[in-house]
Amino acid sequence: MVEVKQEDFCCGYVTIIGRPNVGKSTLLNRLLGQKISITSNKPQTTRWHLTGIETGDDYQAIYIDTPGLQDKYKNAMNRHMTREVMNSLSYVDVLILMIESLQWKDMDRQILKLIADIKAPVILVINKIDKIKNREQLLPFIESISAKWDFSAVLPVSARKNKNINELKKIVNSLLPVSPPLFPDDQLTDRNERFFAAEFIREKLIRKLGDELPYRISVTIEQFVLKENILHIHALVWVEGNSQKSIVIGHNGHILKSVGEQARKDMEKMFGHKVFLRTWVKVMKNWTDDIKALKQLGYER
Repeated sequence: MVEVKQEDFCCGYVTIIGRPNVGKSTLLNRLLGQKISITSNKPQTTRWHLTGIETGDDYQAIYIDTPGLQDKYKNAMNRHMTREVMNSLSYVDVLILMIESLQWKDMDRQILKLIADIKAPVILVINKIDKIKNREQLLPFIESISAKWDFSAVLPVSARKNKNINELKKIVNSLLPVSPPLFPDDQLTDRNERFFAAEFIREKLIRKLGDELPYRISVTIEQFVLKENILHIHALVWVEGNSQKSIVIGHNGHILKSVGEQARKDMEKMFGHKVFLRTWVKVMKNWTDDIKALKQLGYER
């Protein structure tokens, strides 16, 4: 990194908040230029806040991807995800409020109320503009939403198409406080490799299965060992019942096998080693509404 005087360096936490399925995780991956957050078209894909660090010559933006705020589920898992969001707001320097183009829902209004006392600058990011058929609708929409809050900036983007992402990074960096970097300049995240191995498997399961079952699935890593330049990874897929177990395994094991093959490719790309992956499915009844079980599966830290 180029030598920069401490008084010229900017660094801060940038929390991305929004309702489910507006594209927060896809945005984080675009901002970093690398996939660290799993994505799908199903709500509740993100269960933890996830830190992604982008460091430049004179700045360090510490992005925080958060679970989508929603009120459909009221179990212990949902309470955990809400705490993850609230904790990420306690130390924010810049806030990105993400919504979907041409949509303003009740949950978006609730989020505005939630951040009413936040002193940090707020950037409104309007995502999925690539899906708009009539572009003439966008400007009136931007004007109507801009009137609801004193945003520091309003920017339409397409995270999926990588449109206006560089412009967003410039806006974020201009709002960061003067501060020395908080992480080494080559660090991408604060999560370990076991976390990403589990998440890659869960992502493939979410994409492979139906609408309800993915919310009843969790993944833990039992073994993560490098031997002779090959990573040996043993993973457990947790479900809440035997019928769910049968669905995850699939006829003659074809679903679990397909999921493992897809997840292994992501692991090899991130970890830089060949991966030997083995997966098993186990039942833990009602784990999504059991605080003790959530702690056992790593949700409560």
